[in-house]
Amino acid sequence: MNFELTEERQMLQDSLRRFLADRYTTEVRNGIIGSDQGFSAEIWAQLSELGVVGALFTEEQGGFGGAGFDITTVFEELGRAGVVEPFLDTAVLGGGLIAALGNAEQQALVERVIAGDLQLGFAHSEPGGRYDLSRVTTTLTEEDGTLTLSGRKAVVVNAEAAEMLVVSARESGEAGDADGISLVLVPRDAPGVSLRGYPLLAGGRAAEVDLDQVRLPATARLGAAGAAFPAIVERAAAASVALAAETLGAMEAATELTRGYLLTRQQFGRPIGTFQVLQHRMADLWIELEQARSATINVAGHLADEARMRDRHVAAARNLIGRAGRMVAEDTIQMHGGIAMTQEYELAHLAKRIVMADHRFGDTDYHLEQFIALSV
Repeated sequence: MNFELTEERQMLQDSLRRFLADRYTTEVRNGIIGSDQGFSAEIWAQLSELGVVGALFTEEQGGFGGAGFDITTVFEELGRAGVVEPFLDTAVLGGGLIAALGNAEQQALVERVIAGDLQLGFAHSEPGGRYDLSRVTTTLTEEDGTLTLSGRKAVVVNAEAAEMLVVSARESGEAGDADGISLVLVPRDAPGVSLRGYPLLAGGRAAEVDLDQVRLPATARLGAAGAAFPAIVERAAAASVALAAETLGAMEAATELTRGYLLTRQQFGRPIGTFQVLQHRMADLWIELEQARSATINVAGHLADEARMRDRHVAAARNLIGRAGRMVAEDTIQMHGGIAMTQEYELAHLAKRIVMADHRFGDTDYHLEQFIALSV
């Protein structure tokens, strides 16, 4: 099997890496993190023009990619540079769900996402829901062609900047049932929608979203009533592949940064990288890095499999990368010393990014449990 990138993906990777190396410095990122919006509209527009968002959608959806390896090509570079712009939430999750379930009129929103002039948020997680995708208690009722939405959503990334929220709600069944879950498009400024925003540890912003008797036309529903759960699970799998690649890119950058530090930092008249114990620790990091790379390649190749096999590979990859990522984050900081904890130093952001990625759509323990359950 040939694991090399196609010519088109290689060109995208090279273009994206050059762009980010030139313009996405630590100073620039720290300024973006400290902003009220949590991302740079200018950089978002430039990356969209470069084709980064289009690579996350299929040709039928208006893009030119959309496969597992397109996702990993983009997100590995975003992770390597520590990009905080909301590509996962606007394109993979929000845009992906509209592309999968939307009617002809709603599909026009996907064109706006690809063009870079529409921000989205995926409002699905709820307080106490942990990582259970089917635990939805927000309610959706329909009467005389009008939908009424009530409930609360937690940690909705990019909610404040989003023009539209893709909100999950239950039309029938009990919390935990896969059937009965619908998706609706909700304007962020719709009456009854209130947000409490806050910065995220690894960059970007999120919000707690309260939905108090939000009234919408029936045309706001995405797809058939109560039948959205398979699409949600599929998009969560795609998001997990993106997070795996993003973590891999951050691990690569952290390891290379540490290698450079060990070759320049001197003690007792010689580089500390010549000390055998540190050489052994670096060798361990490279081993973990190669395992993470193999896991990312494997899960990208299985993203289009039937659901059970796909989810099994997702669980295996996320568990391995979560464990390897934590080791890389901890060891690179330890080998740097105190400088690694300063906001002005690149490693501080990379380490936070690696650790926090393990808490979206399931941590290592959750994915181990999922892998075991799917292997029976």
